Amino acid sequence: MNDFKGLGLIEPLTRALDRDGYEKPTPIQAGAIPVLLKGRDLLGVAQTGTGKTAAFVLPMVQRLHEANAKPARKCPRALILAPTRELALQIHESVLSYARFIDIRSIVIFGGVPMPKQIKALNAGAQILVATPGRLLDLMNQDKVRLNKIETFVLDEADRMLDMGFVHDVKKVAAAVPEKRQTLLFSATMPGSVRSLADGLLTEPEYIEVTPQSTTQERVEQRVLFVPKNKKRTLLTGVMQDDAITKVLVFTRTKHSADRVARHLDKSGVRADAIHGNKTQSARQRALKAFSSGKLRALVATDIAARGIDVDGVSHVINFDLPNEPESYVHRIGRTARGGEDGQAISFCDAEERGYLRAIEKAIQQAVEVFADHPFHDEAMAEPEREPERRRGGGGPRRPKRAGHGAQNQQTKGKGHRPKDGKSHGDKGHGGHGHGKGGAADKNHGQKRTNAKPVAQKLAKKKAAKRKAKHSRGGPRAA
Repeated sequence: MNDFKGLGLIEPLTRALDRDGYEKPTPIQAGAIPVLLKGRDLLGVAQTGTGKTAAFVLPMVQRLHEANAKPARKCPRALILAPTRELALQIHESVLSYARFIDIRSIVIFGGVPMPKQIKALNAGAQILVATPGRLLDLMNQDKVRLNKIETFVLDEADRMLDMGFVHDVKKVAAAVPEKRQTLLFSATMPGSVRSLADGLLTEPEYIEVTPQSTTQERVEQRVLFVPKNKKRTLLTGVMQDDAITKVLVFTRTKHSADRVARHLDKSGVRADAIHGNKTQSARQRALKAFSSGKLRALVATDIAARGIDVDGVSHVINFDLPNEPESYVHRIGRTARGGEDGQAISFCDAEERGYLRAIEKAIQQAVEVFADHPFHDEAMAEPEREPERRRGGGGPRRPKRAGHGAQNQQTKGKGHRPKDGKSHGDKGHGGHGHGKGGAADKNHGQKRTNAKPVAQKLAKKKAAKRKAKHSRGGPRAA
């Protein structure tokens, strides 16, 4: 199908799509919309940025319109469950946009904000309810919302829903929805837990997978920079000197790290803010709005908080900390290179994260290019780990130690030898490589400063060379 009219959508919806600049359907939209218009159940495997929200919202709105469904107090006709507040809000905004020429109302409810306004909206009535599981169950227990009229039930980002521990909440909600319904389940990955959940919720579903699991977008250029953990923030300052980094998402593993990195960037002259689970809803929304509008150049986020981020024009993704799940890496870098644009993914890897990098490369079935031209590169860290050599000579007896040798080993094990001048490695005046005052660490490591501009220039130069080579081979790959 080359256009949305060919998918069977009614004129008010195609007009809204024209206003929003949609030209032709994405693969998930072309596959899902005709199936959903027929009322079939659907199991969709699609990553963020593939257009899956429109794939389920458009047929939902059309079916409600054709059924002449009217808003009813406390009783929505369609329910969309999302794992995070940000994703729930974005889905709700999509519903309002697509249904602007149709009399369809939508309500969004989530935790972290007072209930009275949400209860008032539910009492006014709406055909579509977008919700996070926790707040929905709270309102159900207070009899503020009833699900006995639900005709379409959508579970979005099911894998993340289960990762966040919502499996029991989802099952409670599903039990409150009529058995006779249309059910849709979307997930970026399809682990056994999601497959088991789908088996219990869906009836003879159509299966659509538009992107192979754990594969990265071809238009994202990926690099890894090996760096000691305590030098990551300094390296980040240097990387951010690249003017091509116009809008960047920086990912950290913890909430505290997100705050520290955001403060560091702000002090370095880069307008930045952080979003994570400890932030209030209003603070998260302010940060997202500022990032979307361009007031912020960098947004620092944890994986869970960022799952609902859908911002256009993200030029770069920086993994300040590598994720311990390969699927999270795929989700992270999928925030860039949207709409046919190119994107950059830069990952910092310290010694403790090498195992995460190996798992990521195995999942995406390719090696991530190493960028070594920066002040903190450690060649030993970058080299592949080798299997330990087997001891020669089988199980024969070991050669006896020389006299005094064992005592010397006992003294030096774990601590290093003591120099003949009587001073330890850390003592002032000793020329060893210890980290005490006056040692080599004080002379060299402690005095080393990153020249920020060259780091950015080297990255930009390598990117330009790669683009030139790509064009010389026959031009850029089609989007």
